[in-house]
Amino acid sequence: MRDAILAAVHSGDIEELRVAVEWNELRPHVGEEDVDDLISYWKRISGDGEGREILAVLGEILDCGYVALPIGNDVENNLVYVWPALAEADLTKLTPQQEVALYRLVSPAQVKAMREAKRWQWWRLAIGADGTWHAFHKAE
Repeated sequence: MRDAILAAVHSGDIEELRVAVEWNELRPHVGEEDVDDLISYWKRISGDGEGREILAVLGEILDCGYVALPIGNDVENNLVYVWPALAEADLTKLTPQQEVALYRLVSPAQVKAMREAKRWQWWRLAIGADGTWHAFHKAE
């Protein structure tokens, strides 16, 4: 799934994400319950209106490293991989390298707001060990 998402990122065409979306039995969670067409939704919320901002975000967070979370009872497939790993980190206790990674993703004002809120407030992507694309949404 990660490779399919990255292929869409590298193509520059948000329509290429349709392949990854259609691989899932269920639609990935995007933060809004009644989204019929994810591609149209991502185009609509993208700053450029074409979805390229969304592709850029996906590329940036996939480049930033992940954390594997054990969720569920299936011993072989209970891991869910979350990008960026920073989405699960204590933002008040980052290493210098993690802080640089954070500033590559968001502005200093956003970093300050997240630290004050004591939680991640930007995009996160979750893919299961079985390849299921669980979520891609902006945490606010």
